Amino acid sequence: MSGARGSALAILRGQIERIEAAEVVHQRDRVALGHSEVDCALKGGLARAAIHEVFCEGRQGAAATGFVTGLAGRVTTRKPLLWVRQDFSDIETGALSMSGLAELGLDPRRVVMVRAADVESALRASADALACDALGAVVLELWGETRQFDLVASRKLTLAAQSSGVTGLLLRMAAQPLPSTAETRWMLRAAHSPPGAMWSAWGAPRFDAELLRNRHGPCGRWIMEWKCDECQFSESPAYPQPVAAAPARRSDPAIFPGAQRRAG
Repeated sequence: MSGARGSALAILRGQIERIEAAEVVHQRDRVALGHSEVDCALKGGLARAAIHEVFCEGRQGAAATGFVTGLAGRVTTRKPLLWVRQDFSDIETGALSMSGLAELGLDPRRVVMVRAADVESALRASADALACDALGAVVLELWGETRQFDLVASRKLTLAAQSSGVTGLLLRMAAQPLPSTAETRWMLRAAHSPPGAMWSAWGAPRFDAELLRNRHGPCGRWIMEWKCDECQFSESPAYPQPVAAAPARRSDPAIFPGAQRRAG
């Protein structure tokens, strides 16, 4: 009995050492997103070798998918991306468009799609993929409230990501945040496009991103604009359109009081 206890303690010590070592790596291995305030809150950028959750409300699935695509593009560099979805996701949210991913700056040739029959299959495929250091990132897209994805399942994904250095991005549709081992948790909504002609705003989608959980810094809410050509986020300009200058010569009502009465 004592031998079994000693073995269990050794296993637990090993897991704790791996987690603590991974925490040190997290502090160094981060990728800047491009938005200065967000990068400051994240202590330099999004941590690699960790799990990040992205939630959305109502019919905001397209915005959340675009945001996850942007995050994946930042962390994968030149490595492949594995995207795991449940097989009925095409019916609920529509199929992923490879041309759409290309418009956002993500090379479709580096994207591998996996359609899982159920949540258990999706979790197993994601855990195996996160353990493969040949990948740059793994996106796990789950629909609805799933009892299978609990704290234990979340911890398994985190340990797999920490051991391989692969980043995990969880896209949760029609679900409410629950306790997990995620490094960050986001709530995504679509932000209004800047005023102006339609073609002038093409290529710059804007996200209303709320950081609900941040293990190593503060939370917050920002408007993040995705630059497709640069493949990074940026601050949304305060005045997206030029402001017309005031007329150089204008009658002063105090000098000509009768003019204002006649205009009335």
